[in-house]
Amino acid sequence: MLRRRREQAESGPRPDANVREPGCLAEAEITPVEPDPGHAGEGRALVPRCVTIAGSDSGGGAGIQADLKAFAAAGVHGMSAIVALTAQNTREVTAVHEVPPWFVGAQLDAVAGDIGIDAAKTGMLFSRSIIETVSDWLDEHPLPLAVDPVMVASSGARLLEDDAVEVLVGRLFPLATVVTPNLLEARALDETDGPPDDLAEALVGLGARAALVTGGHGDEPADHLFDGREHLEIPFERRDVAATHGSGCTHSATLAALLAQGLPLADAARGAAAAASRAVAQGLAEIGGGDGPVDVLGVAGR
Repeated sequence: MLRRRREQAESGPRPDANVREPGCLAEAEITPVEPDPGHAGEGRALVPRCVTIAGSDSGGGAGIQADLKAFAAAGVHGMSAIVALTAQNTREVTAVHEVPPWFVGAQLDAVAGDIGIDAAKTGMLFSRSIIETVSDWLDEHPLPLAVDPVMVASSGARLLEDDAVEVLVGRLFPLATVVTPNLLEARALDETDGPPDDLAEALVGLGARAALVTGGHGDEPADHLFDGREHLEIPFERRDVAATHGSGCTHSATLAALLAQGLPLADAARGAAAAASRAVAQGLAEIGGGDGPVDVLGVAGR
């Protein structure tokens, strides 16, 4: 059974930076830092920088962990703003611990002010308050953005509260370069059982600039992209491997990484489909008692 624990500080004011809290160093201070223009402005010339705003998967297969591996595989410097901690393995999610919204903003401020960000992706956002915080920050810091509207874990656990769907669509979708639901998520958002092309159009109608409905759950192995003007079908090779845990995270993270490198959306979508398919083909089916994690880095072959 999914258990949820909230920090008392979540709905209250931001604590003073000098107050000692469990898990924090006594001398730690959260103070504004002057950005180094060299690091914040010229980093992309060295290596593109991409941030994931999502939840942590303690099993290492999905979430922040999958995103950072996909960023590395795609050749970008990965950063993270963690919105929730999950107690998770290949079989189930047993608990979710939400991070206070103010701390999510603090993580984003920290990396943007010093390192700089070329693109971002969102994954599991869990609650209305987290989505509002992330949307406010992204509204003030426009970036190429891939929104993966994670609603349910592959194990079946809900990762988005019911009252958060409306704000996800109303606040975050209009800020996205592209939204990347799988077929089941797209149908839940549109409340229809339509085909991928109709669903992609409907999602753009809800406010997204472009929609990429991924085809891992469909009859045909193909993603479907609609950019508001043209439809593009992107076929991929379906792999008969029981290791798909983290495939959606890998797909959207690779897409964001390729946007950070400056690729056009259609090319980034093709690259993401290829990377996700390859990650499943290399997947670690022998790990855990459920669906094994994907392996975008090819660690098993080293």
